[in-house]
Amino acid sequence: MKRISKYFEECKFRHWVKFKEFIAVIHKHDPIRHLSYLRQSLSQDNEAIGFFISAGCPLAVPMPSDKWPLIPDVKNLTIAINAVLAADNEYSCLLRELEKSGKSRENIEDVLSFLRSLLAVSKGGEVRGLTEGDLNKLEKKICDEIVKKLDVVHPNDETPYHSLCKWVGSIDRKIAIEIFTTNYDLLLEQALEELEVPYFDGFVGSCKSFFDLRAVEDNMIPEHWSRLWKIHGSINWHQEQKGDERVVWRSSSPKDGASHLIYPSHLKYEESRKMPYLALIDQLNRFIRRKSSFLILNGYSFNDGHLNDAIVNALKSNPTGMVLALQYGSYEKSEKEGGGERYPNANRLAKRQHNLNVWTDDKAIIGTNLGDWGKARSTEAVDTDLLSFVNAVTVEGGGGATVSHVKLGDFLEFTNFLKKFIGLDVGDQLEK
Repeated sequence: MKRISKYFEECKFRHWVKFKEFIAVIHKHDPIRHLSYLRQSLSQDNEAIGFFISAGCPLAVPMPSDKWPLIPDVKNLTIAINAVLAADNEYSCLLRELEKSGKSRENIEDVLSFLRSLLAVSKGGEVRGLTEGDLNKLEKKICDEIVKKLDVVHPNDETPYHSLCKWVGSIDRKIAIEIFTTNYDLLLEQALEELEVPYFDGFVGSCKSFFDLRAVEDNMIPEHWSRLWKIHGSINWHQEQKGDERVVWRSSSPKDGASHLIYPSHLKYEESRKMPYLALIDQLNRFIRRKSSFLILNGYSFNDGHLNDAIVNALKSNPTGMVLALQYGSYEKSEKEGGGERYPNANRLAKRQHNLNVWTDDKAIIGTNLGDWGKARSTEAVDTDLLSFVNAVTVEGGGGATVSHVKLGDFLEFTNFLKKFIGLDVGDQLEK
């Protein structure tokens, strides 16, 4: 430090100014360069490419203002379910016990996990004022309400989901596209089937589709079929008693009165419930560990510690793999929102793991380096298609100065990016 201080003291003022300008430059990321890299990475037909679709994505489906959103986010889904079950004494008791345990009643997945942890120790008795029968009834009520909220159809065939699926089906690939999702809804299945894009989701059969673990683990699937892995279950998965065991089935649509397999969680209270979940987590792990794998996360807030560990551990073991998290909104919350980082878990992990990159509207963490998006120079050498995804935003109180924003964290904007380049092969990308 003494040497550095002495150096600056001896420097002339103009050299110091140049040094500061250099520091400012190295803390900025070139949006065109990174968008070009993204486009080129997505064009590869012989590399493992995957998408991870999470809770924020349904919010991107355009709807009339009085009907938006098509599906609420976790927070608003929880508020709706809490309101419906507010008069239920057992549910009120469950929420009180949940809060005593230091957990929030504002996340329905936390509520389900807590309920199922009580079920694990309630056999033949009572725990925290609730019997095994009470807990089973509560689980069914909660899952039934989730199904009611999530059993929806697309408003038309021009949604972001359709754009994603059109891109998936636009090129014959040597390695199939894999889509992972933590969502329980059927929006991906609807879009894939409406566009006649063949896919495999781990289940086989027609009347009562069953989970084929061997096909998943050994990749015994036609190459031209895309893969759809529903890590947290689905509203059309259910359990039935078969002899001495409970078996997981998949129906074509949600089944009334069924034991829905929603958010299986990582609790080890029931093997039949645990099996699909862990098998699909393993599939995510295997995918990221593949040579030169590229996984794009959309709508994921990094609030699931178990999934975060799976992603980061796989990246640590595979330096050729890359995960790009496209995050909605700015890097920091506004003062009205309370300030602070919007995605602290994502940022913390990306600053430590070189092959986990995070893009927000105004900043990005690339190669562990946090920086603003730099200004995109509009020259003849710059691809105008890429330039259209760089937004010049006027700085409030900045005397008309502008900064660059890249808004691919909006699932609608990202799928517009995909739609822009449907049909371009690797040669086309390189020419651009």
